[in-house]
Amino acid sequence: LLCPCFIYGAYVFLPFDAPLLPTVSARLVYTLRCAAFATFPIVLGMIVSGISRLCSSALEAFGELQREVEIHRTYVSQSVHLFILYFFNMAVLATYLPQEVLKLIPLLTGLFAISRLIYWLSYAIGRSFRAFGFSMTFLPLLAMLLWNLYSMFVVEPENLLA
Repeated sequence: LLCPCFIYGAYVFLPFDAPLLPTVSARLVYTLRCAAFATFPIVLGMIVSGISRLCSSALEAFGELQREVEIHRTYVSQSVHLFILYFFNMAVLATYLPQEVLKLIPLLTGLFAISRLIYWLSYAIGRSFRAFGFSMTFLPLLAMLLWNLYSMFVVEPENLLA
């Protein structure tokens, strides 16, 4: 319930607009540039994972991982998987959105980055708290997927493969 409220509030109250993007290639480049910001939590997780691996008291490099090391490694792995799904859905979404609504691309990117950081924090606190951060990542991704499928098969079925 919070994700649509966050997106709507940011859409209405943040004073920026998307640049004029008349072609599909310009929209994809814009999406690619916005998606670069979504990699920040993943890179930060890789850095922290490497530092925690160096500072762990494990005697064997490939031995059993401590909980602190395992948390960061799992976070990075899951974030990479979700980022791939996010990026492909965002690229398709950018091709179907009208120019007036392209402001959603950086807003959804920011929501992805913030929700991954919230997931990481809640996962470090305890495994039972991670559902909130995961749902903030997964539910907008699911909404994008459903909108993309709707746009492909219902709105413009004649341009499905064009």
